Amino acid sequence: MSDALDLTVMYAMHGALRRDLAQLDRVTTAADRDPVRVLTTAAGWTLFKQALREHHAAEDDALWPSLRLNLAGRPKDLGRLEVMEAEHAVIAAVIQAIDELLTEPGADPLRLGQLTDALIRGLAGHLRHEEDMAFPLIRRTLTAEQWAHFSQVHARHIGKNAPVLLPWLLDGADKPTATRLLAQLPAPAYAACTAQWIPAYAALDRWSPGTTA
Repeated sequence: MSDALDLTVMYAMHGALRRDLAQLDRVTTAADRDPVRVLTTAAGWTLFKQALREHHAAEDDALWPSLRLNLAGRPKDLGRLEVMEAEHAVIAAVIQAIDELLTEPGADPLRLGQLTDALIRGLAGHLRHEEDMAFPLIRRTLTAEQWAHFSQVHARHIGKNAPVLLPWLLDGADKPTATRLLAQLPAPAYAACTAQWIPAYAALDRWSPGTTA
């Protein structure tokens, strides 16, 4: 157990998700945009889903199981983990419903607005719950070895699409956070990220129709 676990990647991921939730709200409520066309053809929606899917998969694979093991015999805290996992499932179902709606001819923008609003409120609430309930448990109960294992699993999940997901994660991060995250990269990935991936991402108008990641 350690109070010194470095949760930088978790806070950075939450910050990036909140950034995209705000952008999602803007593009789906703007009077001069067709939200169906934006989400169907813009890279921002695809990147958001990829990042969220990989982040939640890493938590499901390597974070919650370790916490559950360490919290055996503590039903109240185990109940908090069940809340986290249930919220993952609800969020995934809303995203699936949005994607299914987007495949329908003449998709109803009003229904899309209702679903995106549910996603924005649901994920924002989940991030708060995780920071308030799960982060203290992580700091109090996880060993350094367990946290290192989760960090490795998380890095593998993000690494599946590193050229776009790493710049996505760094977008808007403060300098200390960006420096710490970049310092964790192997030298070849660091060089590629700073010289190629970040500039390519910066040139991408992620929430405009017709863009691709």
